[in-house]
Amino acid sequence: MHGTARSMKTMAAEQDSSARTGQHALPGEFAETCEAFAEHLAAERNRSEHTVRAYRTDLETMLAALAQDGTRTLAAIGLPQLRAWLMRPEVAALAPATLARKIAAARTFFDWARRSGRIETDPSRRLQAPRHRGRLPTALKAEQAAELLRLAHEAAAAPDAEPELIRDAAVAELLYATGVRVSELAGLDCADVDFSRRMLTVLGKGDKERRVPLGAPAAQALTRWIDGPREQLAGRKTRPPQDADALFIGIRGGRMGPRAIREVVHRLAAAVPGAPDIAPHALRHSAATHLLEGGADLRTVQELLGHASLSSTQIYTHVSTRRLQESYRQAHPRA
Repeated sequence: MHGTARSMKTMAAEQDSSARTGQHALPGEFAETCEAFAEHLAAERNRSEHTVRAYRTDLETMLAALAQDGTRTLAAIGLPQLRAWLMRPEVAALAPATLARKIAAARTFFDWARRSGRIETDPSRRLQAPRHRGRLPTALKAEQAAELLRLAHEAAAAPDAEPELIRDAAVAELLYATGVRVSELAGLDCADVDFSRRMLTVLGKGDKERRVPLGAPAAQALTRWIDGPREQLAGRKTRPPQDADALFIGIRGGRMGPRAIREVVHRLAAAVPGAPDIAPHALRHSAATHLLEGGADLRTVQELLGHASLSSTQIYTHVSTRRLQESYRQAHPRA
């Protein structure tokens, strides 16, 4: 009987929490503790109704997220669980001031829970906000990226096109198709391109090698560049021995460096109406954003970009969410 009564009490608490918080349905212990904490703030710390409501909303949102991730008791909440909560896309995307407020609410709650004997140790004592990344990365809209590439290919297809224009079209295609860093692109050799499998071997940060797939347009642009124009530039000047196999070379026959690649991207972007002034890294951002918008999962994008941590890739989910919000506001009659 006691077990049944306790179970019914827990279910009632969960139902009450669900009705009160909408999407924040909490396990029984979480719901009961939230209630006690709110009473503590109002009665013992004399906080205003508005402040109590704000603390309670922040706390319930956090506990609901922890419950979704499988943590359903106070005793099971440790620093790793709280750090994982901070890395959730919807939390990491918050403004710094909002995130600081949520962390302050969590610290106040866990300090109270420890002092009231509900937990033995305070898991939030060493909790810190992730380093603020600043503005979200610049990313072209899909139609802007398509227009940039169209213009690059149009210039390269002219009967009197210089070898550099054919090279620049291949540079733009490769940056957008693979999302490689500008330093990685500059370091590529011809042997790094596997045309039969349409794969690219990239040497990334920490000398970590990864394989990245090539789309058909990028492979075609590279073929056109390598099959003639590259050799025209290579024959203009004597280049250093280490540059002999460089995939992309400049007008003097030497390996193209990051600065020269940036100049190419700036020039191409300037021709696209309404496009922001971008650097090569923006094409990397664009590739990641458009992959996620097209349905790719985070792990796949992480591998393609060569990110050591999934948290580095999660920033692109914020860009996609922002685009979704902008599209909704522009298109929905009741937005």
